[in-house]
Amino acid sequence: MSKQKLSLQDQLLKSGLVSAAQAKSARSDKRKQTQQQRKNNTEVVDETKELLQKTQAEKLQKDRELNQLRKQQEEQKQIAAQVKQLIELNRQPRNDLSDDSLAYNFNDNNKIKRLYVSEAMREQIVRGRLAIVKLGQDYEVVPADVANKIKSRDETSIMVFNEPVITAIDNNADPYADYQIPDDLIW
Repeated sequence: MSKQKLSLQDQLLKSGLVSAAQAKSARSDKRKQTQQQRKNNTEVVDETKELLQKTQAEKLQKDRELNQLRKQQEEQKQIAAQVKQLIELNRQPRNDLSDDSLAYNFNDNNKIKRLYVSEAMREQIVRGRLAIVKLGQDYEVVPADVANKIKSRDETSIMVFNEPVITAIDNNADPYADYQIPDDLIW
């Protein structure tokens, strides 16, 4: 015995979920609807299709927004990894709390922080040749060119980056050129 494909209506009748009268009523309603469409030459609006299309469009928009958010988060992670790598590869060695180290005070989020560096390093930080950057909870000293690269990616990582000082000052225009600056003056 070969199985023939039964329509959904026939399957529902066979299983006993609908009665013969309900099936006949559904067929006549469908026939009337198609005749009316032909007669009026109009389409009957299917509310379920419209609702389905609307929910699909909303879901698609929501998915786009989520993908955009994930993409932005991934880009931020990549930038943070690049900054970390730049700092770790280019940090300058420091002698914390050695005999010749000086405290360099700077501001981080309205809190005064202190970093111990050598006198030569301190002078280079003041002149803008070195910069202090934040790596996690620690602070590191990096060269100015690396600080510029970090600044282009994430400005919040830069704690101290002074503009390079031009040392060629016209002594004729300087009214204090005759006064000597004390050697022990540290700001």
